[in-house]
Amino acid sequence: MKRVLVRGADSDRWTGRTAIVTGGGSGIGAALTTALVDAGADVVCTDIDCEAADRVAGQLASGRGTVRAARLDVTDGAAVRELVDATIDHVGRIDLMFNNAGFALGGNTEMLSPAQWDSIIDVNIRGVVHGVTAVYPHMIRQRSGHIVNTASMAGLTAAGLLTSYVMTKHAVVGLSLALRTEAAAHGVGVLALCPAAVETPLLDDPGVGGFSGRSYYLSGQGVRAAYPADRLAAETLEAIDRNRPLLVVPAQARMAWRFSRFAPGVMQHLATKFVAQQRQRQKL
Repeated sequence: MKRVLVRGADSDRWTGRTAIVTGGGSGIGAALTTALVDAGADVVCTDIDCEAADRVAGQLASGRGTVRAARLDVTDGAAVRELVDATIDHVGRIDLMFNNAGFALGGNTEMLSPAQWDSIIDVNIRGVVHGVTAVYPHMIRQRSGHIVNTASMAGLTAAGLLTSYVMTKHAVVGLSLALRTEAAAHGVGVLALCPAAVETPLLDDPGVGGFSGRSYYLSGQGVRAAYPADRLAAETLEAIDRNRPLLVVPAQARMAWRFSRFAPGVMQHLATKFVAQQRQRQKL
């Protein structure tokens, strides 16, 4: 994982802060873990794939902070609570919770089975809810902390062939913005990450009916390469420091989001045309 300097990482603002990252074995989670450790935080890097989390932790021995790996299935609410409680028992507090674990499932909506719907809801929505409910009461008692939920540009705009993913990420954005209005009174911050396509294994998650996520995401943005995960991680720590509600990157994603708010009918028309083009291109 490439290591990018975080603004102010040479200061002490992150030193000794305790963080939990879900889905930390690859992609955005691995990049967040790296940025946090390099900035001086003490991180629990979790993933359902414990070997992947171990690999990430093993690469960060030279960081300013510390890291340990743990297996965690975010669909198991009791396991999430147990991990959070054990972390607090060990260090006395929890400063940062990154609810990052998630996956995409693309393709024509009529081809998705009920079991596939249940799976993406369990990970992308309930997984975030489990993280929030496990840490939020502790942060209220501390009167400090920050919850960071990984959503997506798909949580701010909408296009077909990713219907289940779009639904779950809209839910994450809504949860984050609503909770933020409550949490402010307790000194707790909430941030939703809403990047466009990031260079992660998620781009190559298998869909149904031959759907190609990488082609879909990059074509939709008109770019050849996805956004670097390490750059998103550095910008995430800056957004936390500034207590921002949303992080929308890159610039073209912010423009698309603003345009969709200004002219939703036009955006729907463009999205419909894009879906038709993708169906033809991918022979869906």
